[in-house]
Amino acid sequence: TSPIFPMMFITIACGAISGFHATQSPLMARCMTSERHGRPIFYGAMITEGIVALVWATVGTYFFYEHNNWNVSDASVVVFEISKDWLGQFGGLLAILGVIAAPITSGDTAFRSARLIVADFLHLEQKSIPKRLYICVPMFLLSAGILLYSLRDAEGFQVIWRYFAWANQTLSVFTLWALTVFLVRERKGHYFYITLLPALFMTAVCTSYICIAPEGIGLGVQYGAIVAIIVAVVAAGLFSRWYFKTAKKR
Repeated sequence: TSPIFPMMFITIACGAISGFHATQSPLMARCMTSERHGRPIFYGAMITEGIVALVWATVGTYFFYEHNNWNVSDASVVVFEISKDWLGQFGGLLAILGVIAAPITSGDTAFRSARLIVADFLHLEQKSIPKRLYICVPMFLLSAGILLYSLRDAEGFQVIWRYFAWANQTLSVFTLWALTVFLVRERKGHYFYITLLPALFMTAVCTSYICIAPEGIGLGVQYGAIVAIIVAVVAAGLFSRWYFKTAKKR
């Protein structure tokens, strides 16, 4: 059996905290007509997704308990069986369509955002179709290769999903640290603690997971926890050193 920490925080990838969503914020910001729209759009969307995650976690827990710890780990099978069993054929079909629509739209947004990020990094304008294709075609080929791997290997999708979940949370770590530095530099008082504490916690979570996971380093749970604590303490120490140096310069 897998330990609750850190597995639970990696499994509930987007509902808990999502670095993937953070990458979409520049794309969404370009569509906003006022900075005041940021709070309902960004906070509102993540609170809503957190509620959805809690609903599915509750439903999944009860369903597994009701079926005597049903031994199924494939997320798509679990969603299908729960939807069909509780909502019937028609309701289950609607629920499945909703679940399918989410990754399709997320994939579309991910490709669009990745294209813009790469274009900004390479200083390639994106008004002309050929220059869009310079970025899109390699991305599509790489994605097609990953899909073929997931289809040919029985455990392919599960491995890809676990890597995605870890990468998603790891991306949120970098986002939280960047926001912490931003709040300090903008002299926002002690508001940086709002992002600092989650940054330290998620640093420990992601470090622990990659240390103990089979697709990671494969250390034991004890060793993984020790490494995670050391990394979090070192990160806190480096930040404190930088913070006091920054404070002295003001």
